[in-house]
Amino acid sequence: MSISLKAMEYFTTVVRHGNISKAAAELNIAASAVSTAIDQIEATFELELFTRQRSRGVQANASGLAAARKFEKLLDDYRSVLAEGADLKQALSGSLRIGYYAPIAPAFLPEILTSFVPASSDVTLHLEECDNESAQDGLLNGTYDVILFVSKDVRPAISFDVLVEAPAYCLLPATHTLANQTSISLHEISKEPLVVLNRPVASSYYRSLFDSQHCDISIAAYANSTEMVRSLVGAGFGLAVLNMCPLTTTTYSGTSVIGLPISDPLPPLPLAVAYNKSRPRRLVQHFLAACKDHFAATGSQRCIVDL
Repeated sequence: MSISLKAMEYFTTVVRHGNISKAAAELNIAASAVSTAIDQIEATFELELFTRQRSRGVQANASGLAAARKFEKLLDDYRSVLAEGADLKQALSGSLRIGYYAPIAPAFLPEILTSFVPASSDVTLHLEECDNESAQDGLLNGTYDVILFVSKDVRPAISFDVLVEAPAYCLLPATHTLANQTSISLHEISKEPLVVLNRPVASSYYRSLFDSQHCDISIAAYANSTEMVRSLVGAGFGLAVLNMCPLTTTTYSGTSVIGLPISDPLPPLPLAVAYNKSRPRRLVQHFLAACKDHFAATGSQRCIVDL
């Protein structure tokens, strides 16, 4: 018995959603057709590829995830054939699912993507902001093709490439009395109220910086997005310590902020890219090359504040 490309598409959609009804809705077909395709594939392989849970949908097991990855590659190659005909080697089509834990990814990710995905291409991008743990989970379970994340506490099964080491810097209102300095120390920062980016990895990292210099701090506000931190700093609630900066000094609220390098010797946060290195799809390979080219050129200098 052979497996049709349509059945492969149904299968990979179910793996992504973990639910037959949601997959059927995306594919605009009956749920029974999706169930039949799954049954046929399992019968062909003589394997159970999903764990079925009445109240929680279906969950692909290890064999199911492996099959989904191979089906995705076959589907990607098939779409490339249809899209470019004779020029197969240059064809880029299909979907690219990126999970990112990088609070200022909007400052650089669109530029990276436009460098290899033309506006007229048959590529669908799925970008999802997540925390460091769910980014790694998503890569391992097949939700994401590639992730951008902070390479701290990395799962043993994940291999990665560091793109940039981002040093900590201080964010101040442009009108602050310390804003005219060329750099600032943690002791100077600790004398001011702080606005803290309250995200996994980030908050504990920032706390460890002050602890390493034996600085007591007073926290004025916690915020779980970089732009809210920037807007609170711009409004005068306090100073903040961050690692990467957008390419604008204007906040959402219209106030101006400035970044100063921190003079103390502090460990940076590494921004890394991770993917399945065993058989990366063509789109993933292009994305990886674009990321490395971007940060090897001017990308790293544009988004960090250094001495």
